[in-house]
Amino acid sequence: SEDVLSKDAGECAICLEELQQGDTIARLPCLCIYHKGQVFLRMHVKFQKVAFIGCIDEWFEVNRSCPEHPSD
Repeated sequence: SEDVLSKDAGECAICLEELQQGDTIARLPCLCIYHKGQVFLRMHVKFQKVAFIGCIDEWFEVNRSCPEHPSD
């Protein structure tokens, strides 16, 4: 299900960017969470932001299981 993160939650296992409060996330049945929708990478070079499609959206284009629990 799609949700907005209420507090920082560590690192996204797909893109390795931090899951930060206010990010749009997808919460899978196994309760793992990943970026969903438009995500802004915080680049270190001149502190620019680059937008890309949500991590879990791209993941599900080629996979049908949780990246951290593939047997579920």
